[in-house]
Amino acid sequence: MKENFKSGFVTIIGRPNVGKSTLMNHLIGQKIAITSNKPQTTRNRIQTVYTDMERGQIVFLDTPGIHKAKNKLGEYMVNTAEHTLNEVDVILWLVEPSNFIGAGEQHIIEQLKKTKTPVILVINKVDTVSRDKILEFIDTYRKVYDFAEIVPASALRAQNLDTVLDMIFKYLPYGPQFYDEDTITDQPERAIVAEIIREKALHALDDEIPHGIAVCIDRMKQRKGQNIMDIEATIVCERDSHKGIVIGKGGAMLKKIGSNARYEIERLLEEQVNLKLWVKVKKDWRDSDSMMKNFGYNKDEI
Repeated sequence: MKENFKSGFVTIIGRPNVGKSTLMNHLIGQKIAITSNKPQTTRNRIQTVYTDMERGQIVFLDTPGIHKAKNKLGEYMVNTAEHTLNEVDVILWLVEPSNFIGAGEQHIIEQLKKTKTPVILVINKVDTVSRDKILEFIDTYRKVYDFAEIVPASALRAQNLDTVLDMIFKYLPYGPQFYDEDTITDQPERAIVAEIIREKALHALDDEIPHGIAVCIDRMKQRKGQNIMDIEATIVCERDSHKGIVIGKGGAMLKKIGSNARYEIERLLEEQVNLKLWVKVKKDWRDSDSMMKNFGYNKDEI
C-alpha cells in the first residue's frame, strides 16, 4: 500500500433537489446519477468512485433526499439516506444558498446530531447570489451546527469543487484502495440504462406523473457478431390516465423519450442501440413491497 494513501466513504445528503446528483456527476467527471429538476429523482444509493492515484480514493454514496415520507417508497428512500450517516467517514451536506433554515433542514440537523461523523457543509448554487450574501449564509449555518468545514460552491458551474475534494481528503482515514482505478460505479449497466430511460421520461413529462413511474429492463442483449445492443424496456406507471400521457398523441411522447434515452445509452455503452419501449399500468406499485423489489428497490438491504 502506498504511504499517505487515503480511502473512505462519503455520503452526499440534502433535501430533494439541492443538486446532489449534479455535484457527484461533476466530481466524478462522468454522468452516473440521473438529474432532473423534479424532486425524488434519485431513489437508490448509488456508489461512485473518485480515484486520485496520489492522494487516495473516495467512494461516494449518493443517497435519496431526506424528507418526510408519504408512502412506502418514500419511507424506503428516507431510511436509506438516514441509515448511511453512521456508515461513512465523511458527510457532505448540500444546502441552497439562504438565510432561512426551513423544517426540512431542521430535520437533517436533528439527524446529524445523532452521529459523530465529520460534516462538511456545501452551500451550493452560489453562482445565483451575490458574494456578500454568501458570508451571511455561512454565518447562519455556523450557528446551528458544529461543521467540520463550510464550503460555498456551484455544482452546475463546477465552481470551487477542487476545494470540496481537498476538504474530503482532509477528513478521510488512511487506507488501501477499495476499487481499481478505472472503476467509476458499482451500478450494473442494466440499472444505469433503466435510470437513463427514467430520467428522459422525467424531463419530458408533466410534474404530476414522474413520481409514479419506474422502469424495468426486460431484455438487454448484444446482437451476435455486431456492435449493436438490443434493449427492451417497460415504463411502469400507476394509472391508466398516466399511460395515455406517457405514450402521447400517436405515440409521440414515447418516441421522444425513446430517442432521447437511446442517444445517451449509446454514449454510455459506446455502441449502437436498438431500444424498444412499452408502457404498463401497475396500480399503487409504490405501496407494494413485492413490486418495489421487482423494480430494484430492496428494503432488506437498508
